[in-house]
Amino acid sequence: MLPALSPQNGGFSEEFAIVPERDRDVEAIDALMDASFGAARHNLTVYKLRDGFKPVRQLGFIAMDSQGHARASIRYWPVKVASSSLRYLLLGPLAVDPAIRGGGLGKALIARSLERAVDLKYDVCLVVGEPSYYGNFGFTNASALGFKLPGWVELRRFMARELQDGALSAALSRGLIGPA
Repeated sequence: MLPALSPQNGGFSEEFAIVPERDRDVEAIDALMDASFGAARHNLTVYKLRDGFKPVRQLGFIAMDSQGHARASIRYWPVKVASSSLRYLLLGPLAVDPAIRGGGLGKALIARSLERAVDLKYDVCLVVGEPSYYGNFGFTNASALGFKLPGWVELRRFMARELQDGALSAALSRGLIGPA
């Protein structure tokens, strides 16, 4: 188990532990996603990239409260650009219990998991989310960089972040995103 996040080191009113996702956490994660995004989430373009594929196990984390309940989770999915040999990730979903949103738990999950993604030598991370939130983690507009999704998405919300220095400077590093 990783160190607990508490008022002294994370700004929360109670303690949380960020732990790697386990098989037994799938139902709790689904409940968090339902509370955060609703059932309509399955119709989104990013879900079509995930359908039938497993998330990257080493990058799935859950924030557990002191009673052992999952209060937030993050997952990543492998994706690819057909013309590239780089290793790409699609961040999401990031789900935080609506009762405790705004306390920094989501930010802690993103920071921890992106650090791990760098350690695992992934090259580029993509996300569809709020620019004012993900911009704090170095994400910029992916469409402007030449990335495309196989379906509709609000282009201002489609973002990318280089995880390894120089990954986005390769001529073939950008293009249409597909499942890996």
